[in-house]
Amino acid sequence: MTALRDTGFAKINLTLDVLGRRADGFHEIESLVAFAALGDQVELEPGDRLDLAVEGPFAGALSSDNLVIEAAEAAKALKPTLRLGRFRLVKRLPVAAGLGGGSADAAAALRLLARANHGTLSKRDIAALAPKLGSDVAVCLGSQPALITGRGETVQPVPGFPSCGVLLANPGVPLGTQDVYAAHGAEPLPEAPLRTVEVPNFAGDFARFINYVAPRGNALEVPATQLAPVVKQVLAALADLDGARVVRLSGSGPTCFALFETEDEARRAAAALSAAQSDWWIAATTLGARTGG
Repeated sequence: MTALRDTGFAKINLTLDVLGRRADGFHEIESLVAFAALGDQVELEPGDRLDLAVEGPFAGALSSDNLVIEAAEAAKALKPTLRLGRFRLVKRLPVAAGLGGGSADAAAALRLLARANHGTLSKRDIAALAPKLGSDVAVCLGSQPALITGRGETVQPVPGFPSCGVLLANPGVPLGTQDVYAAHGAEPLPEAPLRTVEVPNFAGDFARFINYVAPRGNALEVPATQLAPVVKQVLAALADLDGARVVRLSGSGPTCFALFETEDEARRAAAALSAAQSDWWIAATTLGARTGG
């Protein structure tokens, strides 16, 4: 059978509020999330034996424990008749970068297994598996703009998300999510808070979108810059770019992003930044709702 292909899209935390540390050890968060039109390539050649080949510019940064394999094994445990096969992961996103790359790859693996097994693994099945693999896997399954709450596993779609340009910059210093959360030092919560979260509707309006994102922040930005001071340099460089509307850290970092009204603006800014910072990973693309999946 011809190999099936999917993409583990880069997840951007446009806003991130950490409400506290829960009794189960996870952190209660509220975050507006969207996905960039770039990511890791994941392929599956269906077969009886589970295997994984990893290549690409960031392959060497991956540990032996990989969420693609964990996702496949979890799916097999749920559905023993499931056919697995040989996965190929082309790692194009930096590792430990605040872009949810591992979770996105796991989500792509689940989608591929569902396609390869023709109904044996349903959407409900993979939705049940996702939170067991990681807090970000649930939102990565759909890879659509969403407001996520709980520890990230509760996903509410955000309607009317406008297409815009985004520039991503990573200085090449990995940051562990657990380390950043530990440095944040969130106060414990006796239980998950009962609160009503209003999901925004941007009605395709870029100005309305910016007005929502701009006054909100990323609660992990301060601890991330403490652990990796170069993040301040990245944020400052992005803020100096023509047309940058919002500049912020994504997730636990160290990747930072700048929002632009158009992809052309983002690409011009990326060219200027690349000329000044040739050692950084820099990418310009679009941000918005995806069609066809």
